[in-house]
Amino acid sequence: MSRSGGQGGRGGGPKRGKGGGSGSRRRPGPKQGRSGPPTRTGPPNRRGQPPVDEGRSQGGISRRGLGGDQVEGRQAVRELLIAGIRPVREILFAAGMDPAPVLEDIVELAAERRVTIHEVARRDFDREAVSEGAQGVLARAQSLPEHELDDLADTSSGPVPFLVVLDGVTDPGNLGALLRSAEGAGVTGVILPRHRAVHITPTVAKAAAGAIEFLPMALVGGLPAALTRLTELGVWVVGLDGDADLPLDRLTVADEPVALVLGAEGSGLSRLVRQRCDAMASIPMYGNLNSLNVSAAAAVALFDVAGRRGRAR
Repeated sequence: MSRSGGQGGRGGGPKRGKGGGSGSRRRPGPKQGRSGPPTRTGPPNRRGQPPVDEGRSQGGISRRGLGGDQVEGRQAVRELLIAGIRPVREILFAAGMDPAPVLEDIVELAAERRVTIHEVARRDFDREAVSEGAQGVLARAQSLPEHELDDLADTSSGPVPFLVVLDGVTDPGNLGALLRSAEGAGVTGVILPRHRAVHITPTVAKAAAGAIEFLPMALVGGLPAALTRLTELGVWVVGLDGDADLPLDRLTVADEPVALVLGAEGSGLSRLVRQRCDAMASIPMYGNLNSLNVSAAAAVALFDVAGRRGRAR
């Protein structure tokens, strides 16, 4: 397929039919008629269980796959249970919390999923929690599944691919906020480097507020090769860069299979990644500052693209 290296030109590539919108999901609320509260016990037996790896000595960067096995924060745990996609082994509550509707939802959903809640002293809970402000709730679950790059880029069925590719994002809070925006914008898949990037730590899961349950994610060994493969599969690869001449709102391929590539905090896109992009686009800035951090830039860019994809349906 002939492709242009210009500013968003179509380059003669074939158009793809739209397959069903942006992949919106209906989330069920708590069901009625539950059989009763879950079993509450004392602190779980931690003997023989591996410690949670937040990668604290490595800047929050996970070295063991996608992660996501410890989820902290009330909203994140609630969404984990609502999604029902992966097994949940146990939930820890800190003793002495004031009643709240979200806690009632978690108790009811845990009963429905047959997940045991352990109520533990606050000091014991704080020893188990990794993120700041875990809100007295954490869950231990099966790790998030890794998806294949080719599956995320599949244009033969389902929604037209709307992908996010992250080049070396290392800040857990930024990644979590970015994933929350991506899910809200209807992104159909996220691609992360296997090395030198943060994966789904407890801090990321909390900041994402449940988005990790609904976003298919792939880990790739090298981003340049992954971007080349996306091009081969008919996905337009667009890098986001503040110095690019093409304003994002003039991107002509926004309603086609597209992958937005966002760079790391400070350094931006690497040279090889920039070379694999079909176009580079920028977010127009009208104030005195000339840049946004990666999570804010992602939110602006993703909803800009999502709005035009919605109007094109």
